[in-house]
Amino acid sequence: MRELAAGSDEALRQLYARYAPLVFGIATRSLERAAAEEVVQDVFLSLWRGAARFDAERGSLRSWLLQIAHRRILNELRARRRRVQLEPELEDEGASAHADPEPGPQGLLWLAFRRAAVRNAIEALPPAQRQALSLAFLEELTHEQVAEALELRLGTAKTRIRAGLAKLRGQLAPLVAVLALVLGGLVASLVAREHAAERAISLDSRALDLVTSSEVTPLRLESVSGPAEMHATYRAKSGTELAVLTLAHFPPAPEGHTYQAWIRHGERWVSLGTALPDATGHARIVAEGPAYASAPDELQVTLEPAAGSAAPSGPAAAAWPARSGR
Repeated sequence: MRELAAGSDEALRQLYARYAPLVFGIATRSLERAAAEEVVQDVFLSLWRGAARFDAERGSLRSWLLQIAHRRILNELRARRRRVQLEPELEDEGASAHADPEPGPQGLLWLAFRRAAVRNAIEALPPAQRQALSLAFLEELTHEQVAEALELRLGTAKTRIRAGLAKLRGQLAPLVAVLALVLGGLVASLVAREHAAERAISLDSRALDLVTSSEVTPLRLESVSGPAEMHATYRAKSGTELAVLTLAHFPPAPEGHTYQAWIRHGERWVSLGTALPDATGHARIVAEGPAYASAPDELQVTLEPAAGSAAPSGPAAAAWPARSGR
């Protein structure tokens, strides 16, 4: 999990190989195969995006994955029940006249901000209460399921949830007041951010499919001018306009510079994007476009000015194919 949080795609592949069959088996107990496969992808997308938040002292990875899977399965079953309950109402000619109107943009934003406020307040709780209340409120588990997940007596789980709720009430009042003011002046900006976030989640989900696919052969960019262990891994699939490049063991870029990745077809270079490695030397670039649908002639990671370049102009840090004489 530490390697995954640092950006290691290989760590994700190993975790997927180890735990995906378990999650799929549990999901197929309640859902058909196609829906179970979607649950598996949702679970590992959550794992990929939330790896840095995993805390082994709060429980095992297996328990955490099963909690996420349980929530996804319950959400799917609840959605199906709601659809079944709505069908008779749709046949009622007078039903639409009495239906509650759907919330507009402001209403939807209010709901989103209210949930964010609750999350922030929960994070401020003592660890034991935060863990129990997060499972009950955010993961939508019953008290019995919370007790089972945390290996507690039912009474202890209920006590922690009640104590957490009591503290939560005092913290939420000022947060809600601030959110109401924010919604008054920033609705347009927040709608744009919401659309951008939805697109980013969709892109991450597709990137996860690519990284975990056994049909993809990774290309390894070897170090050209840095330490021997420095490298990058490029993954793309023929016919799919998506590519994932991970940097590993890269030293910090000099001040005023950034690492920029490139793909070449014939005489034309196309930028995959820029990246600044974290403290462990890792970074990930997810790129989308027609240039990634076919196999490259060459790949490079170069040092460029902080704003990026239109074509490779700085020294190469890593390259594929590997350069002779290294």
